[in-house]
Amino acid sequence: MSEEKSIFTRIIEGEIPSFKIFENEYVYSFLDINPASPGHVLVIPKEPAPYLHDLSPESSSELGKVLPRICKSVIEITGATSYNIIQNNGSEAGQTVFHVHFHIIPKYPETTHSFTWKTMKLDNKVALELAQKISDNIE
Repeated sequence: MSEEKSIFTRIIEGEIPSFKIFENEYVYSFLDINPASPGHVLVIPKEPAPYLHDLSPESSSELGKVLPRICKSVIEITGATSYNIIQNNGSEAGQTVFHVHFHIIPKYPETTHSFTWKTMKLDNKVALELAQKISDNIE
């Protein structure tokens, strides 16, 4: 990762203008300037962590507290029927800005964006072993 400030840090610091939605000590939220639909909002921690698992407990907690509030406001104001929350970690997962961020993307009857994938079968034996290993590894 580069030591250069991300575009999101530059937005938080006021170096780049944004259409602010919400701000507190830990979180900043603003309209996406390249929206997938009207009302597409970004919610970012002020802490410049590249991946969700790198965030401090304080930043993670604050994100968890404000995401539902911002989602509710987006839905009430836009009149959207549904919404997606997207959060990518790593370039292979589609992350392009390496500063944790959540997309709240309103879904209207006329919008065409979609976040579906091909599913696969879950083998019970493999699943049991994998679940146990992941569980045992949680700090």
